[in-house]
Amino acid sequence: MHAFLKVSRLIDRMSEFLGRWVAWLVLAAVLLSAGNAIVRKVFNTSSNAMLELQWYFFSAIFLLCAGYTLLRNEHVRIDVVTGRFSARTQTWIDVLGTIFFLIPIVCIFIYLSWPVFVRTYTHGEISTNAGGLLIWPARVLVPIGFTFLLLQGISELIKRIAFLAGAGPDPVARHDVHAAEKELAEEIRRMAEEKK
Repeated sequence: MHAFLKVSRLIDRMSEFLGRWVAWLVLAAVLLSAGNAIVRKVFNTSSNAMLELQWYFFSAIFLLCAGYTLLRNEHVRIDVVTGRFSARTQTWIDVLGTIFFLIPIVCIFIYLSWPVFVRTYTHGEISTNAGGLLIWPARVLVPIGFTFLLLQGISELIKRIAFLAGAGPDPVARHDVHAAEKELAEEIRRMAEEKK
């Protein structure tokens, strides 16, 4: 189990590194979007390539940060139901969900998206929009993003099995962070108490 946990930590570090760097694309996408809007309003012109580049940035953010989101336990969950269960039961739900849903679906996406990328790349497909970009950079993001998600899914599975075997801490408790709304409410409460 120790060797598997080492692999898990390595995957976690990779996801953390990738997620933190790809997050900078949010800023790039915002600046590009603002620049496109300003150019369109001020100069009454537009560039399809720049509009498509916004879409590429959004795709990269969404696809390449999926593993990071899973690592941080920020993905969509059914906590309303599972939150009432014990940590072991929640962990079993995660294990079964990972084995029977996450990993098979991710493998299907990788399997189906790779030939689409290869075809797009070998044919040198270009956007149908005038002045549009090459399509393959956007298409390659799908198998790459899902591969990173698969790796992180395997890491999460290792951590949960280690917890169930008594060889590791509760992986969910480690990332049990409050929602932004809850943090804001607590900050407002603290500020109100300080004024008293």
